[in-house]
Amino acid sequence: MKLLLDTHIWLWSLAEPARLGRRVKSALTRAGNELWLSPISAWELLVLAERGRVRLDVEPRRWIAEALERTPAQEAVLTFEVAVRSREITLAHPDPADRFLVATASVYGLTLVTADETLIGAKACPILANG
Repeated sequence: MKLLLDTHIWLWSLAEPARLGRRVKSALTRAGNELWLSPISAWELLVLAERGRVRLDVEPRRWIAEALERTPAQEAVLTFEVAVRSREITLAHPDPADRFLVATASVYGLTLVTADETLIGAKACPILANG
C-alpha cells in the first residue's frame, strides 16, 4: 500500500506515537508499504508553529530537517498536475494544505492517512483513517 501521511500523522508518528491508532501504526511499519510525504506538510507544519498551534522542541527548520531524516518516506513532488487538481476537488473548507494533500493522493494514486474528519467524510481520495 502507498500511504501519504497527513501533516498531523507525520508529526504524531515522530513526536506523539501514542496518538496513532492501531491500524495506522501497523500500516506505517508494515513491510512492503510505501510511505510518502508532501512538501506541503513541511509548509503546513511551519505555519502551525508560527501561529503557536504546534510547539516544537527545536527551531522549526531544524525540526523538519531532522524529521525528514527519521521518516522513511518518499517525497511526493508538488507538480503542475497536483496544483491544478487541488482546485478541482470539493472540500467542506478551503484549507489549501488539505486541498494539496488530497490532490497529491489523487494524482499519485496514494492512500491519505489522516485523522481529519472533514477529509475522511469528503471521500475525495482513498483514506486510511486514524482510529
